[in-house]
Amino acid sequence: MTNWEYARLEYRAAGTLGADRFMDWTATFHHPGGVLRWGTDERYDDLRHLNRAGAAGWQAYDRAAMHVHNEPHRLSSVTYSMRRPVP
Repeated sequence: MTNWEYARLEYRAAGTLGADRFMDWTATFHHPGGVLRWGTDERYDDLRHLNRAGAAGWQAYDRAAMHVHNEPHRLSSVTYSMRRPVP
């Protein structure tokens, strides 16, 4: 039987939801050891952060996107659920 530890990667728009199509996005990694702020990107590019988590042995198993109700249909956050086997 495999025991897992769980984490999540939150990728959120840091800018306003106005006409700026190159909003800043912040990456925050929550894991059993605490919270790590992984920096801010000029545009939506989560692949670098997913690769960083993958290099540490984390597997993404779920993705949840959030849109703001009654606002133009723009992505405001994405949360990746992650896990890795406990040695």
